[in-house]
Amino acid sequence: MGHLPPIEIFKSQPLSEKKKLVLDQLFEPCDSLTSLINESIFVKNKPFNTYQQFIELVRAELLTFLSFCEFVQSRTHKGINPVVNKIISAHPRLGVPKDHQLSEHSSHEQRNLAGTKEMRQKLQDLNDEYEQTFPGLKYVVFVNGRNRDEIMDDMRMRIKRNEIELERKEAFNAICDIALDRVSKLETKL
Repeated sequence: MGHLPPIEIFKSQPLSEKKKLVLDQLFEPCDSLTSLINESIFVKNKPFNTYQQFIELVRAELLTFLSFCEFVQSRTHKGINPVVNKIISAHPRLGVPKDHQLSEHSSHEQRNLAGTKEMRQKLQDLNDEYEQTFPGLKYVVFVNGRNRDEIMDDMRMRIKRNEIELERKEAFNAICDIALDRVSKLETKL
């Protein structure tokens, strides 16, 4: 599944190497997220000494960015900044057919969602309903070994709740929770 370079090497690399060797492993590949991280953390030289600290910095920056975007949206009555949706939608749909390309990490994380063709179709239908309820978003959750039924119950609850601002916040938190989990698995391979 790969490995992470020591944190000091990561910090000293150019952005292109940081993206290739670390960012695309911890987070799903997303140029918008890479750009946000670069501008809000690397350019400003925000300190961190571990990957966990780095991911918590990313979480704080994502939530601050989201709050700012929602504030601007409320004042201008325009749509949310498209970068928000690009970052969230970088994550793959849950339970996608095997012929779709998933990162090695996503494939491993979603292994508990496998099931019969009928169950995969139900998950596909829930993905569709979620994306119709929340245009521009994909359902993002830290699966963490939960089974398909638990995930589907969570999807139904979130669709019924129908609060897009909360969905964005939960997605950004899930993205960082997933990254923290990936760090724990990748660091053990050093």
